[in-house]
Amino acid sequence: MKGNPGGAGVMIRFDGVHKEYADGTVAVNELSFDVTEGELCVLVGPSGCGKTTTMRLVNRLTEPTRGAVFLDGQDVGGIDAVQLRRRIGYVIQHGGLFPHRTVADNVGTVPSLLGWDRQRIRSRVGELLELVGLDPALHARRYPHELSGGQRQRVGVARALGADPVVLLMDEPFSAVDPVARKRLQAEFLRLQAEVGRTVLFVTHDIDEAIHLGDRVAVFSQGGKLEQLDTPASVLGAPASEFVADFVGTDRGVKRLDVTPIDPSDLDAVGPAGPTPPSSLTVPATASLGAAMSAILSADSGRVGVKDGNGAVIGTLGADGVHRQLRRSVRDGAAPVSTPRVPPN
Repeated sequence: MKGNPGGAGVMIRFDGVHKEYADGTVAVNELSFDVTEGELCVLVGPSGCGKTTTMRLVNRLTEPTRGAVFLDGQDVGGIDAVQLRRRIGYVIQHGGLFPHRTVADNVGTVPSLLGWDRQRIRSRVGELLELVGLDPALHARRYPHELSGGQRQRVGVARALGADPVVLLMDEPFSAVDPVARKRLQAEFLRLQAEVGRTVLFVTHDIDEAIHLGDRVAVFSQGGKLEQLDTPASVLGAPASEFVADFVGTDRGVKRLDVTPIDPSDLDAVGPAGPTPPSSLTVPATASLGAAMSAILSADSGRVGVKDGNGAVIGTLGADGVHRQLRRSVRDGAAPVSTPRVPPN
């Protein structure tokens, strides 16, 4: 690996990374894996499994005992820590905002440190607040205590994007808000990621959040051991160990439906009654098997049509077809549902 640390399309590389503390506690155990440019990789596992330590190795808030971490082909150990962190966005619980500074000042923190002029900072702040769904005219002059929890998290994301970083590190950013706000923030973040396309390491202890957000999911067990790194559909459909199977839960078969896409090449032919099945219900070919199954359960015929991008029905799908495609996705290795995986309105 060290012969070509950057690699084609690799933004983050962990190469034999080990972190052991003076008392003998192992936080990260001989970790080697790549995160490609533009990928949203979620680190998930129980408390104390080393996922946050792994993330903090990237911006040198934690230093490895041995091994190396590469950022865009450079060993981060050879980069000035302050300069490194200005290239990396960092989002934590509660947003980590400065309470005595306005929203605009918080968002403009890194650009100010980089010496941008006031007009450029003001323009960037307005752009970023709009990007995360906040009206600059209403929110720029407010202070963190005047915002809701969800609004503070949005400001935290905007601040992390301040100087157009190459990588975003996100440490359980949505765990401190209520479930309804959390789902909204997850959907908003997927929309934002589709627009900005940053490389993201996202830490969570919630497997549902991990499979909903991640292009790939890294499951850690105690002692900083990486048990499995794969697409959400593959983690759910083919757990690599007993630990992963227990962690993702006994309902993993149901969860798989929402992260496994319809395979347009494996549909049943359209029946002789016409271009759509008798129920007239249809789903787009880009939908998940979960969306298809929901429609199937609502159809009198137990079958729905699948439409291509032009609205033409290209085949039909029933419960038997959903089951067939699930089995095939495990055998062949399913690609994740196309980003952005934003729930329909």
